[in-house]
Amino acid sequence: MKEALFYKKLKNKIVQCYLCPNFCVIKENELGKCLARKNIRGKLISLSYERPVAISIDPIEKKPLYHFLPGTKTFSIGTVGCTLKCLFCQNAEIAQKSPEDFPVNIIKPKKIVKMAKENNCKSISYTYTEPTAFYEYVLDTAKLAKKQGIKNIIISNGYINEKPLKELIKYLDAANIDLKGFTEEFYKKNCLGKLKPVLNTLKILKKNKVWLEITNLIIPKLNDNLKEIDRMTKWIKTNLGVNVPLHFSRFFPMHKMLNKPETPKKTLESAYKIAKKNGLRYIYLGNIKNEHENTYCYKCSKILIERYGYSIIKNNIKHNYCYNCNAKIQGIFD
Repeated sequence: MKEALFYKKLKNKIVQCYLCPNFCVIKENELGKCLARKNIRGKLISLSYERPVAISIDPIEKKPLYHFLPGTKTFSIGTVGCTLKCLFCQNAEIAQKSPEDFPVNIIKPKKIVKMAKENNCKSISYTYTEPTAFYEYVLDTAKLAKKQGIKNIIISNGYINEKPLKELIKYLDAANIDLKGFTEEFYKKNCLGKLKPVLNTLKILKKNKVWLEITNLIIPKLNDNLKEIDRMTKWIKTNLGVNVPLHFSRFFPMHKMLNKPETPKKTLESAYKIAKKNGLRYIYLGNIKNEHENTYCYKCSKILIERYGYSIIKNNIKHNYCYNCNAKIQGIFD
């Protein structure tokens, strides 16, 4: 356990957390909404510090990141807790729990970096649950990793306040942000959060030159309205540019949405066409086998990176340029 960053002490040993837009006011011996920060004797403590519950070596394509060091391995870690309460949570067994529920071994940031190097991983991904919930652990590990030449990646819901985000950005190389929907109503009903802070996170990451990709999980009857997808993709183009890869992902029944059907392939194809029409250059469909898992040149339409699942079959990008027409392809490929 470690004293948390970004909080203020109030009267009567009450504290207020400023890490994320929940701005939790926490009484003594109580937890914040993320379930990973606790008021212990008037101090806010990060319960998840040095307590990962998930460690794995993954292909970077699994994150998903398709334009950042393709074909490499990333050392993935996650702890317990989350800043949102999504009814469709894909990792609810750890994301919607408290670190107090999981007796685990302590693994220090120095050890995480060492393990990444020993396993020839080019990067460390803070993933599986929300990295903001284990912010101090991410920050300390990322600082050490950067010194060792290892890249740092967050797979995040983007629900974090501006000041802690800008502190973390100093050590970040890439991010995949879950843009869960494109209305405040969707976030309020299904995530117990707000859309606006997530959009702000996306703009800050882009402005600070962190390599950015976006995932949008399409859920039938909740965020599959094609007009909404049209507005979202236009917003991405206007605010982030045409080169930010967008991953539309297929929903499978999970957590508190077991009654929902899987996303029809037709819906994903329609979303792809809308994003393409609106000028986005790199659009992918996830959780479903299809030709849209490949990377194509936006100019000549040649296949640049051919994928099968999380495997790279062929990579024809050399120093960020198309082998056929020499168009510049945005990403970090070398």
